[in-house]
Amino acid sequence: MGNRNLILTKNLTKIYPMGSARVTALNDVSLAFDKGEFTGLVGPSGSGKTTFLNIVGSLDTPTSGSADVLGSKVETLSHREAAALRNRSIGFIFQTFNLLPVYTAYENVEFPLLLLKVPTGQRKKMVMDALDWMGLADRASSRPSQLSGGESQRVAIARAMVKRPPLVLADEPTANLDAENSHHILGTMEKLNRELGTSFLFATHDEKVIGYLRRKITLVDGRVTGDETMPGRAGQGAKP
Repeated sequence: MGNRNLILTKNLTKIYPMGSARVTALNDVSLAFDKGEFTGLVGPSGSGKTTFLNIVGSLDTPTSGSADVLGSKVETLSHREAAALRNRSIGFIFQTFNLLPVYTAYENVEFPLLLLKVPTGQRKKMVMDALDWMGLADRASSRPSQLSGGESQRVAIARAMVKRPPLVLADEPTANLDAENSHHILGTMEKLNRELGTSFLFATHDEKVIGYLRRKITLVDGRVTGDETMPGRAGQGAKP
């Protein structure tokens, strides 16, 4: 792997059995991503976007081909090694927020740090910093049922960012949000990318998200049909 590639996939293929049939979700996908990218996989439902994110996030394995993520070959990892890679180095943002309803915003954001056994004092500072990034320090003691959709997604982003991961994977992060909340959240993620150097990889078909991307990769039926730098945003990457 080159010293700049955060992710490198070669001939990545994923085939799912569906009864007696076989569905090809990814078909010979070779892509490279550098540190500090703000990139989206775009395409219709069923084009393979989420499958690609799941393999890169070590939640799934390819049928054939390879995925090198942060120096680890996903297809060779044991369940324990894959979990360690996710816990240590990858943040996830989902369209359904996936917050634990009995926990406060603070406790939801704290959860990844408990898995990493971060000491109490350091943990408290990291959680409050993450909530502060998202403008939610005053909602730390609120439970998900007391938060709006936009606030819930901001808690989910704080949870993804709290361990300062080099890579965040965001699957349709604005699907359940109105335009105002979508732009607020996307602007915040762009700021985190710029100031912390975090790499973001989105799966989306939301035009609002696409408007923020600096690189757009188009998937159709599991194949890459386009890979383009977005005009006017190419210079807005993370600071070197």
